[in-house]
Amino acid sequence: MDSTSTSRPSSAGYRNLALATLGFTLTFWAWDLIAPLAGDYKDRLHLSSFQQSLLVAVPVLVGSLGRIPVGALTDRYGARLMFPVVSALTVVPVLLLIPARESYGLTLVVGFLLGLGGTTFAIGIPLVNSWFPPARRGFALGVFGMGMGGVALSGYITPRIAKHDPDLPFLVVALALAGYAVLAALLLRDRPDRPVPTASLASRLRGAGRLRVTWELAALYAIGFGGIVAFGVYLPTYLKTWYGLSATDAGTKAAGFALVTVVFRPIGGWLSDRIHPAQVTAGALGLVALLAIVQAFDPAMNPVGTCALLLMAAGLGTASGSVFALVSQVTPQPQVGSVTGIVGAMGGLGGFVPPLVMGAIYSAKDSYSIGFMLLSDLALAGCVYAYGRMRTVRPAS
Repeated sequence: MDSTSTSRPSSAGYRNLALATLGFTLTFWAWDLIAPLAGDYKDRLHLSSFQQSLLVAVPVLVGSLGRIPVGALTDRYGARLMFPVVSALTVVPVLLLIPARESYGLTLVVGFLLGLGGTTFAIGIPLVNSWFPPARRGFALGVFGMGMGGVALSGYITPRIAKHDPDLPFLVVALALAGYAVLAALLLRDRPDRPVPTASLASRLRGAGRLRVTWELAALYAIGFGGIVAFGVYLPTYLKTWYGLSATDAGTKAAGFALVTVVFRPIGGWLSDRIHPAQVTAGALGLVALLAIVQAFDPAMNPVGTCALLLMAAGLGTASGSVFALVSQVTPQPQVGSVTGIVGAMGGLGGFVPPLVMGAIYSAKDSYSIGFMLLSDLALAGCVYAYGRMRTVRPAS
C-alpha cells in the first residue's frame, strides 16, 4: 500500500527520516565551522568587522545558492546517491581549513568550498516529503529541520575542542562526515515508487521558478530561516563585541539560541498539521518583529536581552517549520526538490546579507540598533503577507 495515502508512515519512513536528520546535522556543523572561531580569526589575522563578517558569510552564500542545482539533482538521482556524495565531498574543504587558516584569502576560498555542506537541506526535504503522508509531513519535515542543531553543536563544541588543539575541530568533523557518507550509502533509501523527472535540469528549474508560490514561500523563508542562519553565524560576534563576553561564553549563548530554534521547528510543523501553516507563520513572525524592537534598545544581557533573543529564536524556528509545511502542501511531488532548492536558497541568502549589514553598520555607527529595527520591519512585513495572502492557499489535491 502506498504510504502517502495512509495516515501512518512506514518504519522505512522513520528510518530514512533519522538518517536524513543525522546527515543534515553533521553537514550543517561543517557548514558553520568558521563562525564560532571568527573571533580568533579576527585577532590572529587583524581583520576588520566587515572582513570578519564576510569570512563567516561566504559559506552561507555558496551553500544557499548551491541548494538550487542540488535540489534539482535530487529530484533526478535521489537522496540515496546525493547524501553520501555531498557528505563525502564536504570532507575536503573541512580538512583544507587546517593549512589555510593563517591566510585570510585562502580561508575565504576554502569557505567558498565549505558552502557545499549547506546544500543538504535540498536533499533531505524531498526525501522526507516522499516517505510521509500529507497529514504527517509538517511534523516530519520539522523533525528533519532539527538538523539545524548542527549550528548549535558547532557553536558549543567547536571553540571548546579548539582550545585543546586548533586542528581538532576540523579532524573530528571530517571523520564524522566520512563515517556518515558510508552509513548513508549502506542504509539510506529512496521510495521505490518516487516519480523521476525526465526533463533537463534547466527546464525543471524554470518550471519551479514559474510557480508563484515558489517565490512567495521563498520570501517568507528568507525571513524565518534566514534569521536563524544570520544569528547562527553572527550572534557570537555580536555578543562578544557588544556585551563583552568571552568567545566561549558567546559561543555557549549562541548555541542556546540555535537549540531553541531546533526545538521549535518541529513544533511549527506540528502546529501546521492542525491549523493552516500560514497562520502559524504569521503569529511566529509577529513575535519576532516585536522582540527585535526590544533588542534594538540594547537591553541588559540578563534577563531582558537573553529572554528577547531566546523568544526570537522560538519565533524563527516555528516560522521555518511552518513555511516548509506549506511547501509540502502546494508543491507537486516531482518538483519538491526543485522548489525546495529555490526556497532553501532564498532562506540561506536571507542569512547571508544580515551579517554583512550588521558588520557594516557597527563599523559606521558603533551600534547594532539599526540592524535589529530592519529585522523587525522585515518580520512584520512577512507576518502581514502570510496572514493576508497565504491563508488562501489550499492543500494540493
